[in-house]
Order: sequence, then C-alpha cells, then structure tokens
Amino acid sequence: MAVSDRNTDWRKKLREETKGKERTEIERVKMPELEPAERIKSQRLEVNTGLTEEMALREAKRCMDCVNPTCMEGCPVGIDIPGFIKNIERRAFGEAAAVLKQTSALPAVCGRVCPQEKQCEAKCFYIQKLKKEPVAIGYLERFAADYERESGQVFLPEVAVSTGIRVAAIGSGPSGLSFAGDMVKLGYDVTVFEALHEIGGVLKYGIPEFRLPNKVVDVEVDNLRKMGVKFVTNFIVGLTESIEELKAEGFQGFYVGSGAGLPRFMNIPGENANGILSSNEYLTRVNLMGADQEDADTPVFRGKNVVVVGGGNTAMDSVRTAKRLGAERAIIVYRRSEAEMPARIEEVKHAKEEGCEFLTLTNPVEYVANEQGRVKQVKVQKMALGEPDESGRRSPVPVEGSEYLIDADVVVVAVGVSPNPIIPHSVSGLEVSRKGTIVVDENTMQSTIPGLYAGGDIVRGGATVILAMGDGRRAAFYMDKYLKNFKSDGMS
Repeated sequence: MAVSDRNTDWRKKLREETKGKERTEIERVKMPELEPAERIKSQRLEVNTGLTEEMALREAKRCMDCVNPTCMEGCPVGIDIPGFIKNIERRAFGEAAAVLKQTSALPAVCGRVCPQEKQCEAKCFYIQKLKKEPVAIGYLERFAADYERESGQVFLPEVAVSTGIRVAAIGSGPSGLSFAGDMVKLGYDVTVFEALHEIGGVLKYGIPEFRLPNKVVDVEVDNLRKMGVKFVTNFIVGLTESIEELKAEGFQGFYVGSGAGLPRFMNIPGENANGILSSNEYLTRVNLMGADQEDADTPVFRGKNVVVVGGGNTAMDSVRTAKRLGAERAIIVYRRSEAEMPARIEEVKHAKEEGCEFLTLTNPVEYVANEQGRVKQVKVQKMALGEPDESGRRSPVPVEGSEYLIDADVVVVAVGVSPNPIIPHSVSGLEVSRKGTIVVDENTMQSTIPGLYAGGDIVRGGATVILAMGDGRRAAFYMDKYLKNFKSDGMS
C-alpha cells in the first residue's frame, strides 16, 4: 500500500476547501468510556472504548494541516501527524495506519498509553496559537491502528534486501521492539532476546489490560514477526549467554533495552512485613501471571484496605488494580500535592471515578505489623511544599508532630525503579553511571563499547513508552551507519 506524500494534490485541495473558521469551531471529541461500576468488575475490561468512525472523522477535520506542523516536534518517533490525520479525514483509514507504521512499530500501543498531552498535543496549533484544546492526536492514532487490526487488512512496511548481518535486541519492551522494527526494515537479521516467557516487556507486565489489552500488544509483535524479526524468550543475556558468546555466534551489533526492573523501597521501619510489596511484583503477578483469577498458580496479596505509595502512572495502575481485586478502600499516599503528580491527568481522573482515595501531602514513615507479621497499619506524616527541586517540582517538607495511623492490610510501593543490573555487570569495559544506568552518547545512543547501543529505562532510569521507542529508533539509525563500516574483527 503506497503512503501519500505530504505535498500531494489532494492535501493542497483540502487546505483550500477548508479555509476559514469552520475547523476551529469544532469541539474536541471526548473518548467514550465504560462506566466505573462496570469496568471495575474485571482487570481485563478496557476503560476507553475508542472513537466511532463519525467521531474520528469530525476530530480529524479539526486538524489545520499546518505548513510547519509543530505537533511533529513533540513526537519522539517523528510520526507524520498531519499526514495520518488527513488520511482519516478523507476516509482512507488503512492509509492512515500505513503512515503511522512508517515511523512507529507500535501505533495501537502509543495511541493508548503515550502522554500526548505533554508531547505532540502540547505543540498543537490550537494550544500554541488559539489557546484551545488540541487535536486529539492520541485518540486518532488509536482509531487508525485499531481500524487496521480489526479490518484484517494489515499494512507491513517495506523490508530491504537482507544484508546477512545479525543484530540482537536485548529486551522486548517498547525500546527493543522499536529498534527491531527499524533494523529489520533496513535488511538486518534481527533477534530479540527476552528474559520472561512472553514478549512485550513492560507493555505486558507493567501496564494493566484495562489500559492496554494484551491482544493489542500481541498483534503489534506479530506484525514485527511477519516482517522477519525473531524472538527468543526465557533467555537472560548476561546469564543464559553473555554478549561475548552471542558475538561468537555471529551477532555484530547489540541494542540493550533491558529496562528498569529493579524495584525501589523507602527503607523505613517495618518495611519487611508481609503484605508489603513493590509495584513491579504486584502488577507482574496480575498482568502477566493471572493473579486476578481465583485459581491462580501465583496468587497475590489481596486486602480490604490497600495503600499505594506514589503518584506516577504505576501508582495509578496499582491502586486501580487493587480496586478490581476487591479492595473496599484503595488509597494513594503521595508526598506532594496533586498538582505535582507525574501521573497522566486521565489516569488520576479514572482512579477517582473508580472510588480510589487520594491522601496527598502525606508520606509513610513506618509500617506496623500484627502478631503474625502481616502489615496492619501505616504511620504517615503530613507534608508541606518547600522550594522546587532539580525536577522543577516543589520539595516536600515534613510537618513536625503530624503523624497518624491508617489501616492497611496490603501496601504497594510505587516510588520508582532502578535499572536492571545484569547487563551493566556482565560487560567488561562498559561505562555505567552511579545510578546504574548505561552511559551512552546522547546523539547516537552508542555506549563506550563500539557496536553496543542502549536506550529506554536502562539509560534514562525511568521513561515513557514513546521516549523509549525514540531511543530505539535513534540507535537503529546510528547502528546502521556503524555496521556499514563494520570491520571484520567485530567489536573491539
């Protein structure tokens, strides 16, 4: 299927026919959602139900098709945003998906979980010039990708003639998949190595199905497989085999996208009590191992009073999961105010609709266990906001004498993660930061080891899906340049 160029006659004609105020007077579409009482019955019911064709056509008409589309400046993977939206407007839905897939390996994923409000939509003409709500770029991306999948007419990007050069992607999260998609299009023999038993990384174990159904991830992965990407599961690079061993087997380029799977805790008294677990374990057991099922082989702690510590998207995922597991009270405890929460506004809204409670400007200082060693209460302290820290958010300051107890029989700690240490510890000569991240050239994503590139959380320490994908694309671009000049002796 051919992809229309940005300067084709139909687009020029469309601009001329739609000049004036008509577009700017159309109200932004609202995403249809399942009712809260219905959606909290199951972990597997997706909350957002997608735009209808009529809604997508109306929203696409809002796009001004700017000559200099600033929205694209906010997209880490460089999607031709006006290009795919204008295809929706002219009812060429399949071609809209084709435009998306020229630069994005995971459009149905990104349309659901990317923070468009901080990226492409933040750069939209409507916000920048008119101070109005931006075009719903994320909703339209999801519409086009879902239409393609449900129509059965899948577009696969063109793949170059094979170079015969083998490259490895370590980790099958969004960064590794993005890298693999670009490299296979360039003609490389790509193998993705995944430590777990399913492909998808954080897309599978970290994001609940009420936000991102597994079937959506599976189709995106299957498209990569059809393009020629190979996948190996239950394979831990650095333990199962080292990079040197893979190099001896013929791999000439490596991309490390192994993520940040090492949970952080707060190191406060009582933290070793039963019923206190990381968000990583909590979400992985439910999302990947089916712990929400009554007969699960790997069950997870359930409770009437569940406290989730943190204010990011992972905290929202955890507290909303607790509600679906039957918690009577599912409570967010966050040390800053709601305005400082890094979670998406939509996720906070959904959590509140579902009956989750928010204790902001509050911080745990101790966990209290019962005689059996199971957590029963959390001692918290009120906080006040001080001066901004290096992130630009105001620092929380404890309020003396403000401690009090809240009941909790399960506590989920979602205060961040650290990089997976296996690769950094297993590669001799690899430069690693004091935080355990792999040091790379910010432009090329190459590490201190020639031929070894890295991106996503293993470099950033914690990032969005789309930023990780952008790293994968950049690494693929520069690895291709490197391998074209690759010497016969391989990595030095």
